[in-house]
Amino acid sequence: MQLTDKDPSLDPTVDAAQRPLAPPRQDNHGAMEFSARLADDILMALRFYSRLPTGDRPHELPNLSRIAPALPFASVVIGLLPVLVLMVGTWLSLPPFFAATLGVIFAVVVTGAMTEDALADSMDGLFGGSTRERRLEIMKDSRHGTYGVSAIVLLLVARVTALGAMAAINPLVAGGAWLCAMVLSRSFALWLTVELPPARADGASAAAGRVGKGGFGIGLGLAVLIGFAFGAPATSFLAIILAVGLSGLVALGWTQVCGRLAGGQTGDLIGALQGFVELAVLAVLVAFA
Repeated sequence: MQLTDKDPSLDPTVDAAQRPLAPPRQDNHGAMEFSARLADDILMALRFYSRLPTGDRPHELPNLSRIAPALPFASVVIGLLPVLVLMVGTWLSLPPFFAATLGVIFAVVVTGAMTEDALADSMDGLFGGSTRERRLEIMKDSRHGTYGVSAIVLLLVARVTALGAMAAINPLVAGGAWLCAMVLSRSFALWLTVELPPARADGASAAAGRVGKGGFGIGLGLAVLIGFAFGAPATSFLAIILAVGLSGLVALGWTQVCGRLAGGQTGDLIGALQGFVELAVLAVLVAFA
């Protein structure tokens, strides 16, 4: 580069005090690009896990590797309306268990009963079939049997009783604990895609891809931090630590069951794990409320 008198800021003979200030460096391009990508991934997660309105932008094919780090933020958005219904209902002097029921109804509507349907299919398939092929065939059937219906009822009852018991103490406790449970459960459920291959080559889980350990770790780390932010003030730090530990055990145990009975993972099995982890977290937090 050649120095000329046309650029006094680069001329060593000009006193430093007399040199014009150099233009500021434009080094925020990377941060803006990251923010835009994160917003896109949160949008993808919202469209995959909920029925919330997300605008008219073209839909991308779900990619769990992209969704995993953004999922904790999307889980907060998905959980806000049901939690607000629960808390406001209690503050308006509705019976706590009725307010909890209304909150759970809104959660089912917002998510399109995704977890409930997945849990029912998983229970019917894993425990209604005698071979791997038959189990997968039953899980693919949209009809629910006795195992599936019982699983849905028990999941809803457990949610309502846990949330109602906490709402009777303090609506903020119930709201914080439930948000914590929802955030942790969705992120922990993706562990199944890390450890197990898709059980069906043509299934929805295979199309969405597997999550790498790095992406899963980032997503779970963020979920734990958000879980602490919402759950610890409502209960205690010890309760969140125990809830995270129990969630990990549930995820590992369910992974073993799925690998042995189904030979891999499916979208239904991932959704079922989400339901199990949510109940595990609520069970610990209601004990410390």
